[in-house]
Amino acid sequence: MTVKAITDILEQKAPLKLAEDFDNVGLLVGNADMEVSGILVTLDTLEEVVEEAITRNCNLIVSFHPILFKGLKRITGATYVERVVAKAIEHQIAIYSMHTALDNVPDGVSGKMCEVLGLQSPQVLIPGAHKIKKLLTYVPLAAQDGLLDKLFEAGAGHLGNYSQCSFSSEGTGGFLPESGANPTRGTRGKRHLEPEAQIHITFEAHREKAVLTALLSNHPYEEVAYEITTLDNSYNGIGMGMLGHLPEPIKPEVFLKAIKKAFGTGCIRHSALLQTPVQKVAVLGGSGAFGIDAAIAKGADFFITGDVKYHEFFKAEGKMVIADIGHYETEQFTKNLLAEYLSEKIPNFAISLSETQTNPINYF
Repeated sequence: MTVKAITDILEQKAPLKLAEDFDNVGLLVGNADMEVSGILVTLDTLEEVVEEAITRNCNLIVSFHPILFKGLKRITGATYVERVVAKAIEHQIAIYSMHTALDNVPDGVSGKMCEVLGLQSPQVLIPGAHKIKKLLTYVPLAAQDGLLDKLFEAGAGHLGNYSQCSFSSEGTGGFLPESGANPTRGTRGKRHLEPEAQIHITFEAHREKAVLTALLSNHPYEEVAYEITTLDNSYNGIGMGMLGHLPEPIKPEVFLKAIKKAFGTGCIRHSALLQTPVQKVAVLGGSGAFGIDAAIAKGADFFITGDVKYHEFFKAEGKMVIADIGHYETEQFTKNLLAEYLSEKIPNFAISLSETQTNPINYF
């Protein structure tokens, strides 16, 4: 398999268009057409990880964090980033990163945290904005069902637990095929009226290319009239963080111990504990303090994330407990998630889970 074939599989789980604007995701080092001998899955791409890839005969590293975040002006080996890139190029090892694309899918980073904690009925904490688009088009009545089937196949018409959602109304379309036209309905030089259906169908923004391809490839008209608009609606199927419930309410002190055990963290920084039991829990992997307000608004008893600053703990205001368990700790199971996914999709391929400890923070 080539690098592109494998990354296409990864993008079925977390399309790169879901990544935040500031991020740097995708193939960062290497040739997309290179044949892959083995895959090493890691959280961070460090020099030790590249050495591990060499030892294990893996020429594709799938990393959660991007080793290249800002542009490099030189590669002299002066920094660990330069050394990683140089060594990867020297040994023809490709490096691919998913980062916030995987943060924005429900079964991604925060979804894995919910699984580790045993949270039930998880839902997106901060639904994505401008992630839904709507297609409006017109099609002859006789061709309506066939076109809708193709649009559904391309991923349009999916809303929550419902699929093949659309709305149509009947009317009359009119057009005059001019010189050079090759109309499927009507004749050149004569205005034609055609019974048509007006179709409205929504789709996730990252599916626009596939939906447009399906529309233009399967519509019977030579010139297809359509409109695509971006909706302001928030969308619960994409977004940052997750919110779920513990099977039974437990005391805050007991829950802290459970968190510490589940994530193997050296310590937990937290706001003042409340006297009420814990059941509703919000999580956000990585630097997630921006999710505090959303967690409070949705009635969370606990909010678990990383990299919370001193003044951000004050935001708890006795409404919930903010628990900073560490950036690495919240994301550590991400590599397991990716390795499991790839093993399921390509079971006969060499996929290795990195054994290199990449957490830069130590506890005394």
